[in-house]
Amino acid sequence: MQFDKLTDDSEDSLFSPAERSEAASRSTWVSVGVNLVLTITQITVGLLAKSQGLIADGVHSLSDLVADFVVLLANRHSQKDADEEHPYGHQRFETAGSLVLGALLLGVGAGMLWSAFLKITAPETVATVHAVALWVAGSALIAKEVLFRYMLAVAKRVKSTMLVANAWHARSDAASSLVVGVGIAGNLAGYPILDPIAALIVGCMVTKMGWKFGWDALHDLMDRSVDDAEVKAIRETLEHTPGVIGVHDVRTRKMGDMIVVDAHIEVDADISVEAGHEIAVAAQQRVLQRHRVLNLMSHIDPWRRPDRDHAGAPALH
Repeated sequence: MQFDKLTDDSEDSLFSPAERSEAASRSTWVSVGVNLVLTITQITVGLLAKSQGLIADGVHSLSDLVADFVVLLANRHSQKDADEEHPYGHQRFETAGSLVLGALLLGVGAGMLWSAFLKITAPETVATVHAVALWVAGSALIAKEVLFRYMLAVAKRVKSTMLVANAWHARSDAASSLVVGVGIAGNLAGYPILDPIAALIVGCMVTKMGWKFGWDALHDLMDRSVDDAEVKAIRETLEHTPGVIGVHDVRTRKMGDMIVVDAHIEVDADISVEAGHEIAVAAQQRVLQRHRVLNLMSHIDPWRRPDRDHAGAPALH
């Protein structure tokens, strides 16, 4: 899962909050439509065809449907303007949405594991499935893979980790449909136990992904820094600002899909306070334009040539 692919700092790849919100809403509603059809079809056919694997896959699609509405809710609230209680805005609604999504997947996965375990321990209760279940599993596989590629492309274009998480949730359904298809085929070939084994594998996949999303979101809520490559890119933008002599103590923390940055900027000690302030403003504007930075808090440090004393006169040796 390559979240670092989102860290392109070119100006052309930046989107306004409104554009990101619109793209997220549009792609998620597409996912809602696909998951609604799959949920109804998979669970209905799974019950009629007596396939526990297909029912598990349908429940997975249902969790996708719920996750889509979590994303829509988080996306809507994260676009609210800053206020007195939230001076940095509401971007962390997206992180909270990812955390809820992770918890949802953990719960669904645990339920799948328990149900499959009960069937495996009582193999005589496993029925032979109907062939139509295999066709539904194959159709679901194709639908989920197409949905994954569409959603991931949108997520990378607008740089949304929450949409990436939801896209990979769709990919997990595609993988689970493949496993379920193999299990159903084995059941039809005379090995009934393969159907609940497929359901067990799907449960493991869902549980693992839920842990991953929840753990990452929890770290982001605890002010985790962005990766070294993005910190380096921000530092270079600051260093190339006219008037900036040096940069140190660059610290970052995630605010949803945006970043809050603190940095110490060194400027010539002999310039006026006003001139130093203008350099800091220019540095801030450059960073906000070129990176997904919500705010830059800069501390101006005076820099003096080594061959001059504190009064500005040549140092005595």
